[in-house]
Amino acid sequence: MARFRRKSCCVIIGLALAVFIIPVILKSLSPEDNSFGSQFALRLIPSSRDVEKDTRDPVSSKASWILKLIAAMKADSPENKMQDFPEPNYNVHAFYYAWYGNPQFDGKYVHWDHPILPHWDPKVALSYPTGRHEPPDDIGTNFYPALGPYSSKDPSVLEEHMQQLRTAGVGVLALSWYPANMKDDNGEEIDNLVPLILNAADKYKLKVVFHIEPYKNRDDANMHENIKYIVERYGSHPAFYRYKTNTGKFLPLYYIYDSYLQSPQVWSQLLKSNGKHTIRNTPYDGIFIALLVEERHKKGILNGGFDGLYTYFATNGFTYGSSHHNWRSMKTFCDYNDLMFIPSVGPGYIDTSIRPWNSQNTRNRINGKYYETSFNAALAARPQIISITSFNEWHEGTQIERAVPKTWVKTVYLDYLPHKSTVYLEITNKWARKFSEEQKKWSE
Repeated sequence: MARFRRKSCCVIIGLALAVFIIPVILKSLSPEDNSFGSQFALRLIPSSRDVEKDTRDPVSSKASWILKLIAAMKADSPENKMQDFPEPNYNVHAFYYAWYGNPQFDGKYVHWDHPILPHWDPKVALSYPTGRHEPPDDIGTNFYPALGPYSSKDPSVLEEHMQQLRTAGVGVLALSWYPANMKDDNGEEIDNLVPLILNAADKYKLKVVFHIEPYKNRDDANMHENIKYIVERYGSHPAFYRYKTNTGKFLPLYYIYDSYLQSPQVWSQLLKSNGKHTIRNTPYDGIFIALLVEERHKKGILNGGFDGLYTYFATNGFTYGSSHHNWRSMKTFCDYNDLMFIPSVGPGYIDTSIRPWNSQNTRNRINGKYYETSFNAALAARPQIISITSFNEWHEGTQIERAVPKTWVKTVYLDYLPHKSTVYLEITNKWARKFSEEQKKWSE
């Protein structure tokens, strides 16, 4: 009997505790009092007012909950988020660099620790500092990235970059590329990152072209093999860019950096139909865009069999090709010779963090006016495509990627103030839209 009383007492105490604890738990789940959890979760928890309404009409309450659940899921869907971005303009290409690294992803800093390059005249070089930059506070750039000294392997960085490119209305990123097992003087292999970049680009409906760098011993024979490699390895990916030609064909497009380093005779062996290693009228044919720096390069571009030219440098007046006042005559030359003209616009230029003796080539951003002027000059030439130097070439200060103010010891990094860190993305989007509108008028 005593055992029974003790058991009954325990049950009563347990029930009393349950009556006390359950309301406390339910209270803690209310969105009015609970500061934890995601916003998505909070939208699924009804308020006390909704609970009162639900007790009056159980059927409509259940339907209401289902509708709220569907609306919340729809709001958080990738498709819905994509609608927040401007439409990508696939005739606007931004030069993109995936050569950055940090200890977390690469075991060391890559490119952010860029060496200070000496002047070619030893006497002049004595007047300037030497050595390497020492990240994370001391990096080889005059601006400081909002993401810090990041790694190009970091998935979250790639995600952020694609979002910024979409915010800018850019449709295509021109990836700086070296063949497999090759790299630039200060970096690591790039080719193994291409699948990551293609996947990230595709998620945001962006396309990728290859900006082929002047790798060691570049010639017609190994260029043929490298183009074949690119097409066979990456050509079937949905983010692989193809341009619709006047004949209705969709062909890959390639920017060839420092194309003038190889002679027209070498290029003609690849790019003319009778060349020894011709790529024409084969599954690997494409649109090959040469870099024009000096006016004399025009003849070499024609004789080499190129399909067009671009100007790359974001320094108005630095070269014939980068001078805005030459762009209309360059477009006339291209039209006459059935070539594509792709002027390269940029927000400014400064590379004194790695070339301290090169201040004469600095181009001040003037709070965005320099960028707007270059876009205006490009549109005046009526090109088929406009390229942007650059999305993230931080060493030369041509980036439109977000930057933030930073001071370290005696170093004061440049920034985009008084504007927001997104100002150059917004300017790009403005002109990408305008370019699209103007192209429609030109075709009428």
